[in-house]
Amino acid sequence: MSVNKVILVGRLGRDPETRYTGGGQAVANFSMATDESYKDKNGERQKRTEWHKIVVWSKLAEIAQQYLKKGSLLYLEGRLQTREWQDKEGQKRTTTEIVATNFRMLGGRAEGAAAGGGGAAAARSGGDDMESHAAPADDSYGGGSGGGHAPSGPEISDEDIPF
Repeated sequence: MSVNKVILVGRLGRDPETRYTGGGQAVANFSMATDESYKDKNGERQKRTEWHKIVVWSKLAEIAQQYLKKGSLLYLEGRLQTREWQDKEGQKRTTTEIVATNFRMLGGRAEGAAAGGGGAAAARSGGDDMESHAAPADDSYGGGSGGGHAPSGPEISDEDIPF
């Protein structure tokens, strides 16, 4: 058995940048900073910032593009992924990134509104699990055929409702 799980709480270093694959699937990229405070050997408080490359796919990428802005405080879950590619000079490069599976905006209403969101919006890949608090209620992020990596739950019919 193995586990590849990453949980981060930090701030966006830049607005999400969204592109679409040849098949029309959205993919968003952004950076996220986490801070660590510690005392050095002289007893002085030091602060270290770690930067993370984040990749978000499908409906979750569209939600990120719509609601996340530079400086947004974010709780994010995902997995580490390393991939190889060639640069313009033909050199083999390796990059490690976090593929996000869900996220939640943190902070108060004022911070969320300033960041372009609506307070605390939560999102999971697949879109059907989208939950929002004080975010605009429209169909731009709910349900639909987002083609996410995570399978959606079973279809619910009127017979499944207990009342």
